[in-house]
Amino acid sequence: MSTEEAEESAPGSGATPGALLLCRAEPDSVAAVAPLLGERMPLVRAGEKWSVLVPEGRPWQLGEDPVDRVVTGWAAALAVGAPWPVLALWWGADRAGYTLASGFRRPVGYVWLADGTPAGESDAMRTLAARLGLDPVLDPRSLDRLTRPDREADARARLRGLLAVLTRAGVSLPTGLGIGQPAPRLLERARALPDARWAAPARGGGAARLAVRLPRAYRPDRRVLALAQVTAGVPLMAWGARRRSGGWAGLGAVLACHGALGLVRPAPPRP
Repeated sequence: MSTEEAEESAPGSGATPGALLLCRAEPDSVAAVAPLLGERMPLVRAGEKWSVLVPEGRPWQLGEDPVDRVVTGWAAALAVGAPWPVLALWWGADRAGYTLASGFRRPVGYVWLADGTPAGESDAMRTLAARLGLDPVLDPRSLDRLTRPDREADARARLRGLLAVLTRAGVSLPTGLGIGQPAPRLLERARALPDARWAAPARGGGAARLAVRLPRAYRPDRRVLALAQVTAGVPLMAWGARRRSGGWAGLGAVLACHGALGLVRPAPPRP
């Protein structure tokens, strides 16, 4: 067992929730849209054409929402209007799992109970492989094994197995950012990495600055982006209200309101 795995298996290490947001994009592109989340996070490279955001986790630490619900909302927000997918890996005391968000498509995810018992739909693994463009023969077989009973693998081991498959797609987490560690420890280690940068909330709200901060190569037409925000925001707001989730409802409201303003605001003069 490696030192990192030993730390992840230490008593109490899995009691505090944690999460990682893997983005299939260069850090510069992720830094442009990360302010939408409204939380200051370290951002580092995580392999070829991959980046990872390391959240402090204030929403679940304050008891506002469980970690899986928070990071699912964050992944969806990052993926809206971006040309790359976002994979949220999360874990807590009683379960762990992932959520994949890609554009306007419905997010998909999978959950394992703490002892590794599968508690998700196998279709989610096939969708994950298809949306990430994984090997159509080898990788689905490896992912399918993660949905079968295995007395030797707990939830964190299942997530490490998922990461092992993703290494063939270029994912390589920096040293110290291991699955199962508490959010404060992940944050401390991410901040110490030499290439770490801060993805900070924009002044006046992340959504209000999203359109002007997108890299020119990824900047869609202003009205297209505004319509995308309304289209994504209204369902999020309704879903959050049904689930009594202030975080999701608030995110949906921010997206919908800013998108509506973008639709009625006169277009700025071209430079």
